[in-house]
Amino acid sequence: MAGAIASRMSFSSLKRKQPKTFTVRIMTMDAEMEFNCEVKWKGKDLFDLVCRTLGLRETWFFGLQYMIKDTMAWLKMDKKVLDHDVPKEEPVTFHFLAKFYPENAEEELVQEITQHLFFLQVKKQILDEKIYCPPEASVLLASYAVQAKYGDYDPTVHKRGFLAQEELLPKRVINLYQMTPEMWEERITAWYGQHRGRARDEAEMEYLKIAQDLEMYGVNYFAIRNKKGTELLLGVDALGLHIYDLENKLTPKISFPWNEIRNVSYSDKEFTIKPLDKKTDVFKFNSSKLRVNKLILQLCIGNHDLFMRRRKADSLEVQQMKAQAREEKARKQMERQRLAREKQMREEAERTRDELERRLLQLKEEATMANEALMRSEETADLLAEKAQITEEEAKLLAQKAAEAEQEMQRIKATAIRTEDEKRLMEQKVLEAEMLALKMAEESERRAKEADQLKQDLQEARDSERRAKQKLLEITSKSSYTQPMNSSTTTLPADLPTFSLISESLSFDFKDTDMKRLSMEIEKEKVEYMEKSKHLQEQLNELKTEIEALKLKERETAMDILHNENSDRGNSKHNTIKKPQAQGRRPICI
Repeated sequence: MAGAIASRMSFSSLKRKQPKTFTVRIMTMDAEMEFNCEVKWKGKDLFDLVCRTLGLRETWFFGLQYMIKDTMAWLKMDKKVLDHDVPKEEPVTFHFLAKFYPENAEEELVQEITQHLFFLQVKKQILDEKIYCPPEASVLLASYAVQAKYGDYDPTVHKRGFLAQEELLPKRVINLYQMTPEMWEERITAWYGQHRGRARDEAEMEYLKIAQDLEMYGVNYFAIRNKKGTELLLGVDALGLHIYDLENKLTPKISFPWNEIRNVSYSDKEFTIKPLDKKTDVFKFNSSKLRVNKLILQLCIGNHDLFMRRRKADSLEVQQMKAQAREEKARKQMERQRLAREKQMREEAERTRDELERRLLQLKEEATMANEALMRSEETADLLAEKAQITEEEAKLLAQKAAEAEQEMQRIKATAIRTEDEKRLMEQKVLEAEMLALKMAEESERRAKEADQLKQDLQEARDSERRAKQKLLEITSKSSYTQPMNSSTTTLPADLPTFSLISESLSFDFKDTDMKRLSMEIEKEKVEYMEKSKHLQEQLNELKTEIEALKLKERETAMDILHNENSDRGNSKHNTIKKPQAQGRRPICI
């Protein structure tokens, strides 16, 4: 009895100790995860769990996003997960996305996973037309996306139509031109072929370096009203706050860089921006919802913190991450060089083997032809010998007949002819016999000459047979030398693992000289990139000119027209922000 009561008490205490949990589903750009979270967990607990699972250390760029009545919101780190206005049915869904964007992706994004997540998010925003991208830049970005997915271009593998199922261009761009999918694929592939040798992370970084110069990159837009009630758009990004017309998200009417803002605050639905320059008027605006004001303030604080952080010395954690990234990049570069060398050696070995096989086949064919020529020579010699023998016998027979004819002629001459008729007849017969004897003599002489000629042909045939046998011996001796050469080619791949082991032992020994050399190479790459940027712009202009004739003007959107006007005026994302800064001391009139 006492034992049963004790067991029930221990079971009930164990049951009380088990924490209550709920299921959370996390959606990243390319994966889906589920976690069991404790009810008491705060946003930071869940966020840290997701970051640990992804192996992400650059956490300050990201957040967990959810929707509240068609309004975007971010999970607060210091507030319990279930205290947010999230749906109570399980699993509770959050989207793991970039909340803040870097000013310079190449300098700020250290980890490869961070670069990859940014690449996927920016690519989706461009394809969904949340970021405006001109047609020629869309083709270039698509070529880097293909390089990141498929690796180096190989015409034998990447045949016509291999991009048919890929979503690479915004629908707006496709509809704007009278071009078939094959024509777009041809232009994308032309650039794709120029990216040979770039690894996935390098291709994704090139994509981000181009995308970060687009006017709408990294900007969060909010509908606002100024004091006069005019409807405007507020843009918040890594550089500052920007005010836009409703119809123009590309060019801000005025900008407030973070280093020129003294204070940002809101009261109820009124938002106030106080510039650092006291001579500049305070800018006030209203938003439709208090929740939107809170979101704007969150983005302002986070972007301002990162803006100031970039202008200070890196923290110890960031320095360590960058050092590890440099070492990892050096290791990968050495590994790629090792693999490239091995591939080159393997290809050279295969080419040598193919050449030797081709040469061996050629020698075999020559040997076969020599054998056939030898057989033909032997047959010809036998025939000539037989014909010579027959001709010699015929000559002897003709000589014998000629002698008999001579004897008959002498006999006839010796015979007495009694009558004149018989005499004439005998004379005629003698004449015929003489003519026959003459013909027999000529034929005998001709046969004798023919026999001599046949003997000469027989001698030449035997000489030809001797030369054919000599050539066959030479070919046989060559093929005996071919076997060692062929065996050397087959042993080549066996030597490659030994080379790779040596390379691997070097790849883990990062000496100062190696790092200095790598640093010099990186500086050289930067200089080369600056030189290539001009060439890249020329290529973009060429593509734009090439497809301009196929454009359907009536399908141009307002964004296309605005972008073309900005391009004609020479405006870009950065100089449009600098212009209002130069005018920052004047009163603001919007």
